[in-house]
Amino acid sequence: KMTGGCTVLVALFILGKLYLANAGDSRAIICRGEQVIPMSCDFTPETERSRIKHLGMQCPELLGSEFTHLEFVRRPVRADLGKRLLCRDAFMTGWAYRTVTTDDLRFPLIYGEGKRSRVLATIGVTRGFGDQDLKAQSSNVDIKPFLTPEPEVRIFDVCGEELTDGDVLVMGTDGLWDVLPNDRAAQIVLKSLDHFPASDTQRFKFRYISAAQDLVMHSRGKLKERSWRTVDNRAATIDDISVFVIPLRGYQEEHRAWMAAMHQQPEQQPQPQAQPQPQPQSPTRTSSSPQLSPPPPQPQPPADAS
Repeated sequence: KMTGGCTVLVALFILGKLYLANAGDSRAIICRGEQVIPMSCDFTPETERSRIKHLGMQCPELLGSEFTHLEFVRRPVRADLGKRLLCRDAFMTGWAYRTVTTDDLRFPLIYGEGKRSRVLATIGVTRGFGDQDLKAQSSNVDIKPFLTPEPEVRIFDVCGEELTDGDVLVMGTDGLWDVLPNDRAAQIVLKSLDHFPASDTQRFKFRYISAAQDLVMHSRGKLKERSWRTVDNRAATIDDISVFVIPLRGYQEEHRAWMAAMHQQPEQQPQPQAQPQPQPQSPTRTSSSPQLSPPPPQPQPPADAS
């Protein structure tokens, strides 16, 4: 029996297009120099707050007697009973006053903000595979009904652009993106690729591996005293890091070569049907030929009677 769960980030190159499917908080971007094209959205309690709160409101039995779908500007305590606090439900983007009741003292369905937000005070990601038996901390409330494996799919037309060797797809887990914004990641990739000139054929083939390693090292940082710090002395990531740097131009050239080969193939010509060979004819006359008969005998003149 499998336990646990994972996020999913899949890239497929099909017929000259890049299809990127994401379910979770891993992320993909296309780097074209310092230009960044986002290819995914992070699915967290913060970004999916509306979907999760709607489900909690429509199916309150999923919350047991321990959680509430309502969100207060601050978590109410017993001293707030009977008082009016700013609150919002699943349909609201703004806030309205609500008189606090005992049911409102329950723990909120989504608690915290940003990377610290959690569903049922337990999990910080809302899409992915697995987590079938995951329960909320210190309770018997199932978390799986609030999670979904449904991905978001984005498409990039590889053959609709003029690409260079420096145009790449970067795929990474949240351990990378926790400390590296998209534009900073693109700068690191660009700088790393510049260290491998095309004239150096032996080193050139390792340029994309080196770019992935540089991204990992920048997010992991170095151990200073008792903590890991980045090069700009910020807190480094404490999560696991997986990174792919995938060049796009090779797939473009491969598809164009395949298309050219398809157009150059001769069309299949229909094979001519064999014609029946004429049979040799005998030298006999046919009915259509005129009948030739010998000329009739000419009358002879009478002999003289002398």
